[in-house]
Amino acid sequence: MGRFVRGIVAAAAALLIVLAVLAAGAAFALYGDRSLPARETSVVVPDGATGSEIARLLENGGVIRSALAFRALERLCGAESAAKSGEYRFAPHLTPDEVLRRIESGGAQVATWVTIPEGFTASEIAQSLARHGLGETPALEAYFLHQPFEPVPGQRAPNLEGYLFPDTYLMPLQATPAALAAIMTGQFRRELPPDALARSRLLGFSVPQIVTIASLIEREAKADDERALMAGVYYNRLHRGMPLQVDATLEYTFAHHKTIITAADLARDTPYNSYLHNGLPPTPIANPGKPSLYAAFHPQASPFLYYVYKGNGHHAFSRTLAEHEANVARYLR
Repeated sequence: MGRFVRGIVAAAAALLIVLAVLAAGAAFALYGDRSLPARETSVVVPDGATGSEIARLLENGGVIRSALAFRALERLCGAESAAKSGEYRFAPHLTPDEVLRRIESGGAQVATWVTIPEGFTASEIAQSLARHGLGETPALEAYFLHQPFEPVPGQRAPNLEGYLFPDTYLMPLQATPAALAAIMTGQFRRELPPDALARSRLLGFSVPQIVTIASLIEREAKADDERALMAGVYYNRLHRGMPLQVDATLEYTFAHHKTIITAADLARDTPYNSYLHNGLPPTPIANPGKPSLYAAFHPQASPFLYYVYKGNGHHAFSRTLAEHEANVARYLR
């Protein structure tokens, strides 16, 4: 064998050794390195985070050493973007491969993001939480609809309807119905107008009654600039002893949403039929957001007693029944 050939063989052998060393190093980095996390570590993955963003969060949180290497491992395992949004908790001293497998299986996830839309009822919130793996609908609904609540000291509501504040929450997966409710009602207390008690005395209604008015606004109003005006209509009718005649109170008792309210619906004798009964329904009919809460505590003074939807998110307001009937004929017939 000539010197040149021996040189090529030697170079090839050296290259193989280098590649073997690199491969062994990479294998150790992905499957053998347990130096991280140094301690139990939690990482919160925001909703909509990409695979690259998740890897960077893990690196910044001290769970893995290299986001780039972790992304390569994801692709190698076919597990790209396996993490759902939520909070993940990792035990100390895991290999990157073990971190990936805990993300894939959901075993490391301890909390999930849940968005509660404005205007959801307690029953709808229970269903949403159950869909996110946070319990069973019947148990959640039973707790929400039978647990009394004091929005302010000394003023008691019969259940949690109206007080499960609509927001986006990071909910613990193992939380009880009571714990989940505490998260939402705690946010309600933080969002309640700071002058709520003083305003309630000025308006002549209790805080729970005004929250009920806020729930009517939430279900009826479509534009923020009409919420306070709509609140004023409700107060005007209440002060005059007129029935509120709000379709949304009827709908609260329906098993499913109806696009048309029938004569039979109007004749149903339930405490939530605001056509048959004067005053407010016994509880809120939905969980209002901050704009509706503010409007209920700060109604806009006006002479209006009626309104009808005229399209494009707005209503036509009127002072007399004759004006209202003319608006109904104009916009609904």
